Amino acid sequence: MSRVTSGTLTGLLCGLALCAQISCSGVRSSEGGGNPAIDALFVDYNRPDVPGASVIVIRKALIVYARAYGFANLEEHTRASTRTNYRLASLTKQFTAMAVMMLAKDGKLHFDDRLTDALPGFPAYGSRIRIRHLLNHTSGLWDYEDLIPEGQKEQLKDRDALELVKAKGATYFEPGSRFKYSNTGYATLALVVETASGRPFARFLKERIFQPLGMDDTVAYEKGISEVSNRAYGYTLEGAGFKRTDQSLTSAVLGDGGIYTSVMDLYKWDRALYSDRLVDRAILQLAVTPATLNDGSKTEYGFGWFVDRYRGRRLRYRHNGETVGFENVIQRFPEEQLTVIILANRTGAQPWKIAEKIADRRLP
Repeated sequence: MSRVTSGTLTGLLCGLALCAQISCSGVRSSEGGGNPAIDALFVDYNRPDVPGASVIVIRKALIVYARAYGFANLEEHTRASTRTNYRLASLTKQFTAMAVMMLAKDGKLHFDDRLTDALPGFPAYGSRIRIRHLLNHTSGLWDYEDLIPEGQKEQLKDRDALELVKAKGATYFEPGSRFKYSNTGYATLALVVETASGRPFARFLKERIFQPLGMDDTVAYEKGISEVSNRAYGYTLEGAGFKRTDQSLTSAVLGDGGIYTSVMDLYKWDRALYSDRLVDRAILQLAVTPATLNDGSKTEYGFGWFVDRYRGRRLRYRHNGETVGFENVIQRFPEEQLTVIILANRTGAQPWKIAEKIADRRLP
């Protein structure tokens, strides 16, 4: 039997502690004692019978704070935890972008491929749109949400969104000339991933991203095909109480917002983004490199990430995710290796404001 050193033993114990959510090397219990300064920011969540929120703060690979407040399911009185799975909404886009980057690494596609080549059958106007335009919101594709027919009752899927847009016959503007945030672009990218990989988008994410990273409870949710464990349901305040508002006509579109996950699984995702586990560093850097427009000016968006300077000083990669019943945020400060993630199952939560207050307390 090989000798176990004290360092190895400590590492093993810390790994077990993380899984059990108990304190070890700076990992705080999610359900135990809190940090009064952080807890005070969640006072509106830490009350009986209100929708909840889960928060995690990561510093130099360590979870320095993780806790949940409120309820994941009001009707069944299920409390939120750090393993509660929330619908990510637009935080999904970073995973869709990663899927495209992985296929580029595999040589299955290139960022400058034409949309008409990546998706055979797309109308001729798509020949001016490149894959990178979809990734950085400069494609000019119409918003599929604005094209949903009156009286639509069935939920749309990614291909339905694409069909609505294909019928327009043109783009808002010349691809690459402007930035316009586009859910259509990311719904289209999910279909690009399916075409290039030869497998369903949700399965690609599971087999190539979630399983390798140990994100075992994360899923691109498809009703009737997959299930969400430890699921949070979305709510909206109406009058004196909260009404369940968990799904909309666009909730089944996967590429722009269909992933469910927890803050504990997002800890694993955050760690992967500091490594070459999924793609090499050169490709990963493209995700956080703001796009250059046709006139040479810069945007504040790369591939699935906004990029800016927080308070005008610190480099920040960020994204919000908002949909009926859910509001989420991830803010990463790479120079300090600080990440703040908040997932909330209520409309109007504005978690990015809380995340910035936490960051202000943690940044030197």
